Amino acid sequence: MPEISRFYGIVIKMFHNDHLPPHFHAEYGGAQMLVAVETLAVIAGKLRPRATGLVVEWAAQHQEELRRIWEQARNHEPLDQVDPLP
Repeated sequence: MPEISRFYGIVIKMFHNDHLPPHFHAEYGGAQMLVAVETLAVIAGKLRPRATGLVVEWAAQHQEELRRIWEQARNHEPLDQVDPLP
């Protein structure tokens, strides 16, 4: 399962063997966006502003873990879970 975290109705996913650059998917309220792991920039899609802020805040707190999980995904390994925002 590609879901690595869930908080405040936001679902964070990372897919095995996904395209570069390293990124994760955030879904909320039927919308989706892709966020680059290295820069935390939104590279595709759009969420509501408050949800976007929460996603970026969460990612900043877990950037090293996201780098590691990206490598797990690229190597077709089971993906670790990441703690949600409190």
